[in-house]
Amino acid sequence: MDFAETEENRALRQSLVRFVEREMPREAAADWDKRNHFPRDVFLKLAELGVLGLTVPEEHGGLGRNIMGAMITIEELSRRSLAVSVPYIMAACYAGMNLAECGTAEQKRDLLPRVVSGDLLFAYGWTEPDVGADLASVKTRAVRRGDRIVVNGAKRFCSGAQIADYIYALVRTGEAADRHRNLSILLIPPDTRGVGITPIDALGMKGAATTDVVFDDVELPLTSLFGGEAAWNRGWDMITGTGLNVERIEVAAMAAGIARAALDDAWHYAQQRRQFGRAIADFQSIRHKLAEMATQVQAARLMLYQAAWTADQGLPCARETSMAKLFATETAKTVALECQTIFGAYGYVKGFDAERYVRDALLLPIIGGSSAIQKNNIFKQLAD
Repeated sequence: MDFAETEENRALRQSLVRFVEREMPREAAADWDKRNHFPRDVFLKLAELGVLGLTVPEEHGGLGRNIMGAMITIEELSRRSLAVSVPYIMAACYAGMNLAECGTAEQKRDLLPRVVSGDLLFAYGWTEPDVGADLASVKTRAVRRGDRIVVNGAKRFCSGAQIADYIYALVRTGEAADRHRNLSILLIPPDTRGVGITPIDALGMKGAATTDVVFDDVELPLTSLFGGEAAWNRGWDMITGTGLNVERIEVAAMAAGIARAALDDAWHYAQQRRQFGRAIADFQSIRHKLAEMATQVQAARLMLYQAAWTADQGLPCARETSMAKLFATETAKTVALECQTIFGAYGYVKGFDAERYVRDALLLPIIGGSSAIQKNNIFKQLAD
């Protein structure tokens, strides 16, 4: 098995490293985090690199499907700020990948070029106040009235709804008893009459703030039905295809980026910080921490990219993506906390990135399917 990065992906990574240093300096990332701000100007400059086209077919202005390249992009952006990497996911993955796989010809023609230009973000409207992992139990309802669709219900933890162009909403369109076959997906503009959005003050992942969303007699045209009329009651098939598998490794890529940043900062701090007349990196306890952190990060990245490669080949990848998501996110949490420990009191105060790494890393084992859900998925896959 060849673990070497392709020349194309190596050039992509180098381009992203230069972009991050030039357009996403540490001071700016700290400011975005403090203000819970999405830097749209930086995001549009990112679009100029072409990376938003990594999930978009060439006929719609993209570069063709390159899941590995998309994961590299998420990792490198996440090393500096989720305020840019999460919107990237909202565009390239939530919008680009789902449109390419399940959109109608008209939806692809109209919307995919906007993904490439950085002008289209989707926010996932799946979770509800009483529905988390059990998505087939969603209660938000949509009914057809002539040539209109009327939506009532609520979504929770709808991250990025305030900056999105569409809420990619999973809704019930039939009887609850036949739960897997009576679900559909709607594209709901957040500024539609009857849509109410309330920010949730969360610990981390600033820049694409999570929200509560309420739908109160929201009227939509039939063209809002994702996948067209043929997709009515086919929402479950659409969310459990490749997109859900890739969503897991999107979070794993975020985790790899944060873990690498925490490891790098801890390494450099340990060389500079002096106690008892020598650098703390001279103490065996610190050396062992850094060695264990580096080993965990290396393992997480290998699992991430093996899962991305499998998905790129069109092979079954549910087990690989669940394993990568589980291991990488738990690694990010462990490495971020160890980084904070090495920084000591400085790792606990604002102004040091170590504090932000912890806040962001604590979220990753929860979103995109919790660690417990991934363990259940892996167990089921062991029988295959």
